[in-house]
Amino acid sequence: MDLLHDMNTAMKYIEENLTREIDFKVVARLAHCSEYHFKRMFSFLARISLSEYIRRRRLTLAALEFQNHNVKVIDVAMKYGYNSPDSFTRAFLNVHGITPSEARKNGRQLKAYPPMTFQLSIKGGTEMNYRIVEKEGFNVVGVKYEVMMVNEILTPTYESMISAISDNEMKELEASSNIEPYGVVHVSVNYSESKEGKATFNQYIGAATSKEPLEKYSVLEVPSLLWAVFEIDGNWEHVEEQWQRIYSEWLPSSLYELAEGPEILASKDQKSEIWISIKEK
Repeated sequence: MDLLHDMNTAMKYIEENLTREIDFKVVARLAHCSEYHFKRMFSFLARISLSEYIRRRRLTLAALEFQNHNVKVIDVAMKYGYNSPDSFTRAFLNVHGITPSEARKNGRQLKAYPPMTFQLSIKGGTEMNYRIVEKEGFNVVGVKYEVMMVNEILTPTYESMISAISDNEMKELEASSNIEPYGVVHVSVNYSESKEGKATFNQYIGAATSKEPLEKYSVLEVPSLLWAVFEIDGNWEHVEEQWQRIYSEWLPSSLYELAEGPEILASKDQKSEIWISIKEK
């Protein structure tokens, strides 16, 4: 498959440039997709952000450097993109559980994160119900959260975000829903990654509406976009499974890639829809 070849060509470039500045525009060009598409695809398939994967690979190689007892910590730090021994030592300790100086000692246990490649996995051909929708811009009104993801852990968690919204507020939001996607919507937008491996995004829990919002709620203006809309019956496990299949099965085999826009989960009457903003390849 060309997609697998392109993704692995991009991964090879990353591996060969762990001691240099990695140009994500080059990564995207090698993968024949946008930088945003590659990062989001990677985070869904690998379950960690691309920047976190690169950080772990660099610190894996850095640990091997200390088998040479004459190597200086500052030299290894600079080689793998750290501006000071202190910042390198903190990152090294976070991954390996010991300091670089301790790593020099014989018999100390270290962690290794091997290079990652993408492989084709043949699974049961379960159908996916979807439609392509071209939709004018609309507003989402609701509660806004600034979310950070480190080592696959969200802060705040989805459970705490939802529990912070009162029953009355949830009823207000649900009642304000009068345009697609209908029902209570969970919107993720403005995804970005830092060199330290942290991923951040804005999360809105609210409703798509044309009504005037109450002052206590935030408003997200969603621009005109092309959407792939997937229908799901079932509980949260089915929703999570469908998210994974969209990224691992549908997108790679489609004529589309991700557009830099929101990702929406809409729920109403025991049914859910996933809205993914897309553009033609």
